Amino acid sequence: MDDRIEIDAALVGKLIRNQFPGWRDLDLLPVARQGWDNRTFRLGDDLSVRLPSARRYAAQVEKEHRWLPMLGPSLPLTIPVPVAKGRPSEDYPFAWSVRKWIAGAPVSFGGEADFGTMIDDLSGFLHALHAINATDGPVAGRHNFFRGGDLRAYDRETRSLLDTIGARSDAAALRIWEAALVSRWNRPGVWVHGDLAPDNLLIREDRLCAVLDFGCLGVGDPACDLVIAWTLFPQSRLAAFRDRMALDEATWARARGWALWKALLIIDGQAEQKPGERPAEQVLSCLLRDHAERT
Repeated sequence: MDDRIEIDAALVGKLIRNQFPGWRDLDLLPVARQGWDNRTFRLGDDLSVRLPSARRYAAQVEKEHRWLPMLGPSLPLTIPVPVAKGRPSEDYPFAWSVRKWIAGAPVSFGGEADFGTMIDDLSGFLHALHAINATDGPVAGRHNFFRGGDLRAYDRETRSLLDTIGARSDAAALRIWEAALVSRWNRPGVWVHGDLAPDNLLIREDRLCAVLDFGCLGVGDPACDLVIAWTLFPQSRLAAFRDRMALDEATWARARGWALWKALLIIDGQAEQKPGERPAEQVLSCLLRDHAERT
């Protein structure tokens, strides 16, 4: 059931006036592309306001305020910088955040992007993120929908989706899923973004400049961060991205499992197709082809 809260500029303006009156006269506009988990508004020229759309996303605010300032200085691309944290109130029941505005345009699949440069920039970002000391970081779990955790958390759901979708899948999709469940990340957990998608990547002056939306941030298996390979890059670029990431075949098998789970959810209408992502049916086809080539 959809329990998301209706959030509009009138509500956000009232929250700003009541809690941060020094910003009350700044222009407030919703961003053109809204996310599923949060609603975002631009506040003046230099700030943005981000509010969870439902209770299940509310814990992300505190997590991002705690960890993003620590992660940012070690990363080669810009990430959100929290400026202030709003309080729950009678008008809105969750904590919310004010951040620095990051200029740039979301990456879109099929545009004029230089995928070679983007592969270099994104793999460099992921290597840097995965290398940051993750001691005491939030271990993957319910707070980030198990991104970086054990794929078995979604085993029953995925098998049910495969049965439901039926003709749009085949036995090869089940083999992808079962191959993903065979191995585990047997090294110390690393920082994972957890929700890399074209709409969470900003480009400026023809280069990747920023990574947004760390709500699924956690510590665990980096396989979940590889899903972008099939949702953004052309099939002809998969090998280049795989080479840059330099992770073992078992990790890529788990990554295919994460990508399969999400594609099935979208095909079945249980998840939102994010702007700029390759259609889920095409992702499924790419996964089937990639799995066949790698086994």
